[in-house]
Amino acid sequence: MSESSGVWDNKRVVVTGGAGFLGSYVVGRLQERGCSQVIVPRSRQYDLVQMAAVQQLYADARPDVVIHLAARVGGIGANQANPGRFFYDNLMMGTQLIEIGRQRGLKKFVALGTICAYPKFAPIPFKEDDIWSGYPEETNAPYGLAKKMMLVQSQAYRQQYGFNSIVLFPVNLYGPRDNFDLETSHVIPALIRKCAQAKEAGGSSFTLWGDGSPSREFLYVEDAAEGILSAAETYDGDMPVNLGTGEEVTIRNLAELIADEVGFKGRIEWDTTKPNGQPRRCLDVNRAKQLFGFQARHNLRDGLRKTIRWFFDNRHALREVQF
Repeated sequence: MSESSGVWDNKRVVVTGGAGFLGSYVVGRLQERGCSQVIVPRSRQYDLVQMAAVQQLYADARPDVVIHLAARVGGIGANQANPGRFFYDNLMMGTQLIEIGRQRGLKKFVALGTICAYPKFAPIPFKEDDIWSGYPEETNAPYGLAKKMMLVQSQAYRQQYGFNSIVLFPVNLYGPRDNFDLETSHVIPALIRKCAQAKEAGGSSFTLWGDGSPSREFLYVEDAAEGILSAAETYDGDMPVNLGTGEEVTIRNLAELIADEVGFKGRIEWDTTKPNGQPRRCLDVNRAKQLFGFQARHNLRDGLRKTIRWFFDNRHALREVQF
């Protein structure tokens, strides 16, 4: 939707997680579309796990729209180390933001779920209708289930109260300004950093978890922001909607692609004592295209090149903050 469309004129929009990776792009796109009243709550002021803080946020911000991107999230290692925290914090944030929004007559709530909500052995590509056909992959099931509860609540509140909320399910995101801390990062920034470190150290190899056979799908962060706002502007239904590219790649091939782009010429070794995670992840993205015209613009190689270029351009600043 164009900047002149006026959808966001005079709207007060709260973007939880708006200071984070994805959130910064969503906030930027909102401003480009003419939204002059974007409120980004910070955790030091509003701990959204606490009901009193959620109530205070709504009282202070008086939003017309809430775009809920905030999450307690990490890679396989972080999920294994914090299953209880990831479940509770994500569950409470979503539940309370929706409930207080309902109480205050919020005009629209846009919730971001996760591909981790899908069953471990869902048919490929993942169709939204299969989201309840089994239990999620065990290493991130608590996080995935907590986020999926927003879909249950959204549909129940629409049915009983007429509450206008939508729930989107994106694949893993990547791009400039991502988190490159190896303790908490996802696979693409972790691979970029490991390749860069091995190259600069003159190492002949580096090691990755698992055997490289699982497949994943990745969505460039600018495309994700565009999909979220397109849905916020035009979609008002109760069905979950995937956001992705439909492009599947194995972790082994992804690692080789990143090594090639970084210029690392050594070996990539695999520690098969570590978990692989979900065997395959690839989305059916037709519903998003049909309902609000979303289609990703970046293919994987193009998105990786932009991300890697940004990483090397900002490496020294990142070292101070993350390394």
